[in-house]
Amino acid sequence: MSGARDLAYLCRELKHPSLLAGVGRLAERARADAWSHEDFLAACLEREVSARQSHGGEARVRAARFPARKALEDFDFEHQHSVRKDIVAHLGALDFIEAKSNAVFLGPPGTGKTHLSIALGIRACLAGHRVAFATAAQWVDRLGAAHDAGRLQDELRRLGRVPLVIIDEVGYIPFQGEAANLFFQLVSSRYERASVIMSSNKAFSRWGEVFGDDTVAAAMIDRLVHHAEVINLKGDSYRLKGRDLGKVPGDGDT
Repeated sequence: MSGARDLAYLCRELKHPSLLAGVGRLAERARADAWSHEDFLAACLEREVSARQSHGGEARVRAARFPARKALEDFDFEHQHSVRKDIVAHLGALDFIEAKSNAVFLGPPGTGKTHLSIALGIRACLAGHRVAFATAAQWVDRLGAAHDAGRLQDELRRLGRVPLVIIDEVGYIPFQGEAANLFFQLVSSRYERASVIMSSNKAFSRWGEVFGDDTVAAAMIDRLVHHAEVINLKGDSYRLKGRDLGKVPGDGDT
């Protein structure tokens, strides 16, 4: 067999479809640029590693269950002046995940909290980190089901192996009794062990209202912000940008 047929056969046997698709072009470049055998081999392996990382990243994105696809590059800093680009870029480098620290986004609805949370989560997935995303209410439902089944600690240990947990929409629905305790256990179990991104429409001073207990709220905030970047977003909702809400539809129309 020729060298080209040998390579095609070996790529199929090793189940390297990306390399199979590109090995011909790589061989042409190798001949044209007088690559050494080592250079050609390295280029082939780099192509396959890149393809596998990309495919793995997309699988992690799907497993995280994000409600939408967002990117840091699409965030509208012109509309949201209260967020510094350098701080977002620093978070985008994902060093906070390696450091097992947190990020907290506080601000009114529509100011970009969820966009930033999702975008950082997707970037983490593509960089090789497992991520789990849910709203605060969904996390409480999940932990409540585990508690009722007698496996809460198992669930917390399993989540502890996920490098980044994202908790969205804290404060939209007040927690009652056991729900607040379950939420506290989730945050506490990750303290200095794994990272959390959390977003809330309530300032920390109002978390006692959210959790129905000032002591629980204070203990949670203490663990959450000890190693965290806290970003306060301000301004009007991006979703209402350019819309005149002062006029009732049809009012004054003829």
